Amino acid sequence: MTRPARSTAAVTLVALALGGLAGCAGDLEELQVWTEAKRREARPSVPKLDPPKKFDPEPYTSAQVVDPFSAQKLVVALKQEVRQLNPLLASELNRRKEPLEAYPLDNMLMVGSFARGGRPFALLRVDNLLYQVKVGDYLGQNYGRITRIGETDLSLREVVQDAAGEWTERISTLQLQEKSR
Repeated sequence: MTRPARSTAAVTLVALALGGLAGCAGDLEELQVWTEAKRREARPSVPKLDPPKKFDPEPYTSAQVVDPFSAQKLVVALKQEVRQLNPLLASELNRRKEPLEAYPLDNMLMVGSFARGGRPFALLRVDNLLYQVKVGDYLGQNYGRITRIGETDLSLREVVQDAAGEWTERISTLQLQEKSR
């Protein structure tokens, strides 16, 4: 293409672009007229608001009552519980704790039994330590006291709370655990 042909083509393209823009201007006016007409036709419907209700404050009458979370209320409740203490538990609370009462029964294994001087003894393994116990010794976390020692088991009386919160006696046993080969 020669130079004059190029410039003629460029002038033609510019003229077409300007003509196209002029045609769009007419469409723009028509769009604006239509938008204004629709805006005038639309009527917003806002529901009427109810007036606010009158607030009547209520006086706080519980200011002189004891706070339910206060230490004073807890002390009163504990004093009532001490007065109503079950005789089973009362004797257990007034004695000195023995070392095996720090461990739950689940952690104890009976590994043997023997008799010395006509009195039966049992050997218990707790945390890889061996303990010798006799009838009358305490063990477990539920105030357990050994009542009988046999060749293959030992029985103990525990003091536990039932579902209603009452203290009651329960008999538990520890079986002899034979070493697996």
